[in-house]
Amino acid sequence: MSDLAASCASHTNRFNVFLVFLVMVFAPASHAAEAQIPSPLQSGVEVVSDDLRKLQGDDFANPGMLWVVRGEKLWSEPAGKRGQTCAACHGDAPKSMKGVAARYPRVDAGAARLVNLGDRINLCRERNQQAEALRRESDELLALTAYVAHQSRGVAVAVTLDPRNRRDFERGRDQYQKRIGHMNLACTHCHDRNWGRKLAAETISQGHGNAYPAYRLEWESVGSLQRRLMVCYFGVRAEIPDYGAQELLELELYLAWRGNGLFVETPGVRR
Repeated sequence: MSDLAASCASHTNRFNVFLVFLVMVFAPASHAAEAQIPSPLQSGVEVVSDDLRKLQGDDFANPGMLWVVRGEKLWSEPAGKRGQTCAACHGDAPKSMKGVAARYPRVDAGAARLVNLGDRINLCRERNQQAEALRRESDELLALTAYVAHQSRGVAVAVTLDPRNRRDFERGRDQYQKRIGHMNLACTHCHDRNWGRKLAAETISQGHGNAYPAYRLEWESVGSLQRRLMVCYFGVRAEIPDYGAQELLELELYLAWRGNGLFVETPGVRR
């Protein structure tokens, strides 16, 4: 958690300076527990600087591509007791994995639970390769996740709701709208009510996860959407869930549904 603590600490001064501003802007208001989709729908890349937008769009300059390249190598490396490669089952990733990331999180039938793309990669390792699960937020898991997600770049997010994930979705929606932490704020206060407004030098985005795993300059690394969500928990002075916590998965599902129609951008670049 040291990397996370460092990235969280980098936000401290900014949040302290604007504490009074936030309390005034995000005045108490009641919110119906309804699923909300921003209109017009806008990816986070549209509110970053021109330099970052160009950096994300240039595969030779985008630092996140280093993880994609590493993931490509891991795709063809034998793992586990069976010495099986990902390619042995799934073949050519640009073909077999195209569109896959756009459908996650989803309920895995075998595990009978909600999983994100990284979880699904680990389940595949354990079941088919008889290999140990990769540590959450490890370079190896981020690389494989980024590589698989990269094959869906340009594909529209298309998360579907059904009886299997409905309760997960509803809990994610409720979590998104729930006031938490010492600042008594919810995700909706920033990303529904105030997107497009300035907070310090940055423009508040709609909070979509279609660029993750993404390279953030403040991290000097690629990180998962869960890592970014944990920074938000820190920002509102709330108890930070552990990686893989059910509430984070449910929140990821709600955010993915809320961003249906946006294109997958992995690896995104953010400040």
